[in-house]
Amino acid sequence: MRRNWSVGISFMVLTLIFVIRYDHKLATNHTVIDSSIQQGESVHESAKKRHFVNLEDLDYLFSNKSIPGEGGDSSGLLVWSLMRPFLERPDALPETAQGVEEATLAMKGLVFMTSKEKGASFSAKASTETRRNCPDFVSAFDGDLLDLPCGLIKDSSITLVGVPEEHSRSFQIQLVGSGLSGETRRPIILRYDVNFSEPSIVQNTWTQQLGWGNEMRCPSHGSFENQRVDELPLCNQHTGRIALEESPNDDATMESSLGNINFPFVKGNPFTATLWFGLQGFHMTVNGRHETSFAYREKLKPWLVSAVKVSGGLKLLSALATRLPVPDDHPSLAIEEKLKAPSLSGARISLLVGVFSTGNNFKRRMALRRSWMQYEAVRSGKVAVRFLIGLHINGKVNLEMWREAKAYGDIQFMPFVDYYGLLSLKTVALCVLGTKVIPAKFIMKTDDDAFVRIDELLSSLEKKPSSALLYGLISFGSSPDREQGSKWYIRKELWRLDSYPPWAHGPGYIISQDIAKFVVKGHRQRDLSLFKLEDVAMGIWIEQYNQSVKRVKYINDKRFHNNGCKSNYILVHYQTPRLVLCLWEKLQKESQSVCCE
Repeated sequence: MRRNWSVGISFMVLTLIFVIRYDHKLATNHTVIDSSIQQGESVHESAKKRHFVNLEDLDYLFSNKSIPGEGGDSSGLLVWSLMRPFLERPDALPETAQGVEEATLAMKGLVFMTSKEKGASFSAKASTETRRNCPDFVSAFDGDLLDLPCGLIKDSSITLVGVPEEHSRSFQIQLVGSGLSGETRRPIILRYDVNFSEPSIVQNTWTQQLGWGNEMRCPSHGSFENQRVDELPLCNQHTGRIALEESPNDDATMESSLGNINFPFVKGNPFTATLWFGLQGFHMTVNGRHETSFAYREKLKPWLVSAVKVSGGLKLLSALATRLPVPDDHPSLAIEEKLKAPSLSGARISLLVGVFSTGNNFKRRMALRRSWMQYEAVRSGKVAVRFLIGLHINGKVNLEMWREAKAYGDIQFMPFVDYYGLLSLKTVALCVLGTKVIPAKFIMKTDDDAFVRIDELLSSLEKKPSSALLYGLISFGSSPDREQGSKWYIRKELWRLDSYPPWAHGPGYIISQDIAKFVVKGHRQRDLSLFKLEDVAMGIWIEQYNQSVKRVKYINDKRFHNNGCKSNYILVHYQTPRLVLCLWEKLQKESQSVCCE
């Protein structure tokens, strides 16, 4: 089993001292949150999950020996050191044990790699070598694998040119992830299966814990033509319809009513297929025509992909993966100083902005440093901006993140591997950061693909109350998503009421410091329960503050745009690095908050 992060740590064996069993049911004033069952999963699937946290993992993560690099530099671990009580909770989120276990392995790999290069000078040669570790594109197959050293990101693409063999029954294209300790097979982030016996395309995912997910087939019976992924249909209408079926094993029989089909693959005929990665899912284009789309599944995202695998009756002529995550070279000390987080010594912080990011989103973070993080309020220390990032299962990504953290001083690492289901822990960590590490009057949460008008935000906050405040794009009376398979699906057992309390959309909201203190204290004392949807979770906690401490001022502002860009904004979301830089340039030249096309 291949692991990018396993080099040199084979001698480190985890010994189980004792375990804590998670009891995943916690009653609140309004609901019973049953975290023992992963949202969207069956009881049978839940039984396969890890329900234990290894205390030796926690002991290692929170010991001094876990701090890598020269001189024990721990500036990126200030929040990390305060997070242990929240990981030891008996009612922790389901993925906590897995996230901590993987973080332990990742940290051991990082310690090994940083100690190995300790004392080495980062010459131009070393910089070139580093760029080869996370190249912008790769094209060389090693056997049946195309290695993706630092995974994939939004807008990455993989283009394959091949010829289906004349006697082929099928061929497969797989995106595989890094395997975990003790697992015999690597997870399949996406399987794209082309069948010639009954012409069809099948897409699915697999993990050792959960087995195969719901299969998506094209063409077949079904009524999913109105569903979209990044505004694209699940299946090209010329190729057929989609059906969702349980696929118990790899050789599941496919039944389809073909009708009038224009199948994109023909035996003996060459094709060019591009698999590209959007905001919401995977998309396949064959010979210039969109054929299928497949929504990301919760634990199986592009950033976890480590290789492309091709198998079956296909003669592969060429393969190219482009727009891969590339770290900055940090070549100029002058540029580094300009982009480096300013010292906060003695500064009175008006606003702390916590940016949620993931390991290999190097380009997004650099775009923010070169744009709205250059506001004078940020450069002067009146506003502090910090990226909150979990560790990565890919050792090369962790090494690049650690170098980035040392270069810019604006990253705070989380003691777990990033998963969507653990975002609420990041929210707690942000409250810890804003009350214990960098105390601020107001605390903002945003994402690394958002553009924030810091000047307009500060001006607006001057007119807002300084306590019991939730400010942003607020949803009142929204209902839980009961559609199984949705990213936001919430079972009745997880939230029994028909509506949520008021909550602010996650791309950008602000709370006052007293609410942040309430959140930290409540989770330390386990008076507050964890909930998977982090922005809704904050709304649930604030509702408890509203009922038990002080009446909350819910201030809704439609200038916080959670989906795209509109002029006269305070915040816009889903902006690529190119668009972020364009928005900043427009502000500098035109002094207007207008959108970039």
